[in-house]
Amino acid sequence: MADVALRYAQAFADVVAASQLDRSQVRQQLDDFAGTLAGSRELRELLENPSIDQATKVKVLDAVGGKIGFSRQVRNFLAVLTAHDRMEMLGDVLGEYNAIADRQAGISEAEIISARPLTNEDKVLLEQKAGALAGGKVRASYKQDASLLGGAIIRIGSTLYDGSVKAQLAQLKQKLVNA
Repeated sequence: MADVALRYAQAFADVVAASQLDRSQVRQQLDDFAGTLAGSRELRELLENPSIDQATKVKVLDAVGGKIGFSRQVRNFLAVLTAHDRMEMLGDVLGEYNAIADRQAGISEAEIISARPLTNEDKVLLEQKAGALAGGKVRASYKQDASLLGGAIIRIGSTLYDGSVKAQLAQLKQKLVNA
């Protein structure tokens, strides 16, 4: 199933790139639609029901798209998903598409874990440091872990940069034990 989602995502990413669409606007349109779909059982049932004809589904997509503000390419992409009875895979397809779009834009995902809530200034500084470590832009998510005592941990992909007080104390302990 993941391979199918990846194929749809890659095909759509190619369309977005060829059409020179703004990836962030496309992402927003898709996220808005996914939120609308998740919030409406009736819409899900209609779009996922194979006994309802494609023309009816497209009319409904056009009505929803008119309110959300779909680009022609987003509308056509969603119509293809409905035509191939793949709307139930929308979350997987969007996850794959977002990963592809981020790679194309040179954006890395960064998870920043801190001991305490961060101010906006702290977040900006940590995102700059994470961007320097990643060699480009980052999209950061934040978590708290009081056991760190202070400092922060930045995870980019499978690489962990540990600047926490807890890690520093562990390193100091190891040096004292080996001395």
